[in-house]
Amino acid sequence: MFDPATTPRVFAQAPGVDFPRAVVEGLRARLADQPPEAMARVTLFVNTMRMKRRLSQLFDEGPAALLPRIRLVTDLGHDAAMADLPPAVSPLRRRLELAALVAQLLDSQPDLAPRHAIYPLADSLADLMDEMQGEGVAPEALRNIDVSHHSAYWARSMAFVTLVERFFGRNSDEPPDLEARQRRVIERISDLWTKAPPKDPVIIAGSTGSRGATAMLMETIARLPQGAVILPGYDEHMRPETWDRLDDALTAEDHPQFRFHRLLTRLGCAPGEVARWHDVETPAPRRNALLSLALRPAPVTDQWQEEGPAFADVAGATRDLTLIEARSPREEAASIAMILRDAAERGRDAALITPDRTLTRQVTAALDRWGIIPDDSAGRPLPLTAPGRLLRHVAEMSGKALTGVDLLTLLKHPLTHSGAGRNDHLRMARDLELTALRGGMPFPNGADLVAWAKDDTQKQDWARWIGELITDLAASDTRPLADHVASLIAITERIAAGALADGSGGLWDREAGREARRILSELEREAEHGGDMNASEFRDLFSAVLNTGTVRNPDAPYPGIRIWGTLEARVGGADLVILAGLNEGTWPERPKPDPWMNREMRLKAGLLLPERRIGLSAHDFQQGIGATEVVLTRATRDDEAETVPSRWINRLTNLLAGMSEEGADALEAMRTRGARWIDHARDMDRPQPDHLADPAPRPAPKPPLAARPQELSFTQIRTLIRDPFAIYAGKILGLRPLDPLHQSPDAPLRGTAIHKVLDRFVRERPGHEPRDDARQRLLSIAAEVFEDYAPWPATRVLWLEKLARVADWFLDGEERRQADVIGTRTEIRGKAHFGTPAFALKGTADRIDILSNGYVAIYDYKTGKPPTDKQQLAYDKQLLLEALVARAGGFEDLGRLEVDRVSYIGLGASPEESVVHVDPELLARIRAELETIISDFADRDRGYPSRRVVFRSDAKFDGDFDHLARYGEWDQSDPASPEEVGE
Repeated sequence: MFDPATTPRVFAQAPGVDFPRAVVEGLRARLADQPPEAMARVTLFVNTMRMKRRLSQLFDEGPAALLPRIRLVTDLGHDAAMADLPPAVSPLRRRLELAALVAQLLDSQPDLAPRHAIYPLADSLADLMDEMQGEGVAPEALRNIDVSHHSAYWARSMAFVTLVERFFGRNSDEPPDLEARQRRVIERISDLWTKAPPKDPVIIAGSTGSRGATAMLMETIARLPQGAVILPGYDEHMRPETWDRLDDALTAEDHPQFRFHRLLTRLGCAPGEVARWHDVETPAPRRNALLSLALRPAPVTDQWQEEGPAFADVAGATRDLTLIEARSPREEAASIAMILRDAAERGRDAALITPDRTLTRQVTAALDRWGIIPDDSAGRPLPLTAPGRLLRHVAEMSGKALTGVDLLTLLKHPLTHSGAGRNDHLRMARDLELTALRGGMPFPNGADLVAWAKDDTQKQDWARWIGELITDLAASDTRPLADHVASLIAITERIAAGALADGSGGLWDREAGREARRILSELEREAEHGGDMNASEFRDLFSAVLNTGTVRNPDAPYPGIRIWGTLEARVGGADLVILAGLNEGTWPERPKPDPWMNREMRLKAGLLLPERRIGLSAHDFQQGIGATEVVLTRATRDDEAETVPSRWINRLTNLLAGMSEEGADALEAMRTRGARWIDHARDMDRPQPDHLADPAPRPAPKPPLAARPQELSFTQIRTLIRDPFAIYAGKILGLRPLDPLHQSPDAPLRGTAIHKVLDRFVRERPGHEPRDDARQRLLSIAAEVFEDYAPWPATRVLWLEKLARVADWFLDGEERRQADVIGTRTEIRGKAHFGTPAFALKGTADRIDILSNGYVAIYDYKTGKPPTDKQQLAYDKQLLLEALVARAGGFEDLGRLEVDRVSYIGLGASPEESVVHVDPELLARIRAELETIISDFADRDRGYPSRRVVFRSDAKFDGDFDHLARYGEWDQSDPASPEEVGE
């Protein structure tokens, strides 16, 4: 196949060329005059299964012929010559072994790191070990590094690095991992082929040689008599002096051609000696030349000044290049979706290429508007699928007290109770939520759930099933990893099966279930190597393991519309390519922080620099932008701040803007083309005139008189004055706001608890009590009450401390208040009728003190700021209305009472008492005002306006029914719009 040569045989294809197709067509062209069996004698090595499948598909397109042997580089380990090498262990097993070793180290030296870092440290150590084995770096090389400037830091690092030494060397008792075995395989095959070269052609195609073992194989194959290496995305426009500047890894490893320069240097080849594998037309040769100039390594970017003004045909280089700079990721996704939709309509092959999985999900959601399902090569992360979410929820809730929110998360999951009786399960889950979980059950348990079920046999069985699950989830002991995994699977299967069935319901069904089962099976198989761990450590480990799974979309994708990651993009070819997410930190991604070595230490040890990944990303970008038509997209802001353009976008735009007037015009044209797609996306989201509805008016419904309330509580009169619409919604329509599902120690709950404390304190007061004893009794009662009302330990401590701060002030006031008191009644109900027609005023008084002069004093406790005297006289008339009912004899067996004063006792951060002295004239006025209000709302023409009186200090007044009144479509300055309703 190849003529004899004295130098290694290296071929390449330019960026933008459909590389797999060029490889196939080149093979056919070179063997066109050979017998059919010549193709079958060719062995073609590739580095990904996707590349192998694409090559096979291209051969299958015809004409009919024998096929070459297409093999993965990793397939070499399956050859008979490698049978004596021990099999490799799985990456999961190695990480579990390292996690156990790290845990033992932290047990002996707890100052090295916190225990929650065990699995991340093990994962990082495994990556370091893979890299060392792949690059052929022994642990001794790390010990020989000069660390005089970092001795303390390096000593801590070596405490961990020493853990991996047992896995190195051919005499190690530990079985090799995948990278170590692959290195041994390639070393052996290189030695065999050097001594006895294969007679038939051997080609390796598509690899950049970024890892040491693969680069070694490429060097071996390039030197074979019938061997060849085919490089993808080779820059044909770089000058020789520019190639020479790629010698220094510290400054050049982030360049897209750095790996090729290193390979050619090892082979002793000059860049100009690299020939094209197949003479296929490059889609955009001038654009490739422009990118080559833009991506020159930093030491030679001064060539811009020389070559930039002389660059020919800038307009041609950028004619099919578009730049979208959206205001937000959402706008970027919408613009991309518009482009893909247009491509689908025109029947073009289009591909979105980006490492940003969040962006791809947004684009997929936007395409759903037109029923377009893209072919997403990366699939969907397993933790986002139904089985993955359920497993993740169970793992996260293990070893913790289950909250009401947690329980509903499990009960409402689509796979829960999928075995049998799911409809009844959902009905009972709804009843449980509305009547219990939203009504004071923040931490449900089996006993509470069975009590809730009462005499309903079906509910009792269901409640017991839930109670058993809660008990099993609460286990938090330290135990072997295998027990954690078994418990996780058992609990999740019981949740999926339900209370009425055995088995696992629909947990392991479909693609996502099968992928979850595969990962759990591997974890079960390797669990013996994980050692003992507590629930928290297991949660961290399981989350990391679950994140390794992906699931392909089972739905048939729309033909020709694809989403590729940067790795997959090396394989495919498309007419239109969209390179998206081009911001620093996204593409290229930020280098992972290395807890072990800095860049200089890595270079001395012979390891890869962090910039390696950036260089690979740069090569992917250079290949992608060489396509026929390309769209570059980025968002100028994310959810938090302005973004920084990708370094490649920065270089390209800076070069175009400064190279010449033609370059500046080309850049403006790129942005103009992008702006048109942004405008289309905005138009799609912009409400059209025929879609707009007129703003709702400020409501003031006028229901029939028979539907209007004939009684209200003391506090509801305040609501009737300030927000009549709330009375209409609550009393006439019978609506009530749902209690929050996520119960929290908010102000209303604290107020209820404080009322209970003070009620007990006053009722249980002995005849003569020393001050210190009173204070101790007050705080003791508070501790008991808070235990019942607040199941949050930190909240109980905080509330008790707040009460302790105002306890002395309250007791001082009590001494004054008790000076002329002969009796006290607390939590006493009252009711009286006023006006014509008779209207009932009712409620419960916190406290009524009977004074020695025959009068009474009425008190109400406030945990916030009490209303001022003026507010009590105008709007907050609760205590004055209680005084009115007391004078009418409405408080149970107390008879008619004369009121001396009413008072709010405020127990907030700044305690105060707001007192209003009562006389007959004041009560007569209050009664007249009440009867006027009663009379007004007894008029059919009187409506119930929303937010009638809102104080300036209550600008954030948030009524329970503001959303029903469509507040926001109108404001406080709009007049009410009365409207008869109900007839």
